[in-house]
Amino acid sequence: MSWEFLLLGLFAALGWYWYAGMLAREQAIAAGRRACADAGVQFLDESVALYRLRLARNDNGQLQFQRDFKFEFSDTGDNRRPGVVRMSGERVVWVNLDGEWRPHAVASVTRLHD
Repeated sequence: MSWEFLLLGLFAALGWYWYAGMLAREQAIAAGRRACADAGVQFLDESVALYRLRLARNDNGQLQFQRDFKFEFSDTGDNRRPGVVRMSGERVVWVNLDGEWRPHAVASVTRLHD
């Protein structure tokens, strides 16, 4: 009977991990879309891809999953440039457009429309 509870707990933990990952992905999409709109560039494919997952401490010292999501954007309409959204738990830590790793900042990019 104890194996049944252990298996049930394992399935519950896997379900929670999947659900938390889906919520983080949705927030990463919204953050990437918002950063691209603020920079005047086009958020491509309306999606992000999980690039890195690790455990890290938040501002309160608690361990949380830290997820980096990659996405692509275009500043001219005919190219693809990389972007990254870093999430700590359910919170967006920073968004990066094209290689400048600055917390809470968006790298300067050429505007799609002036």
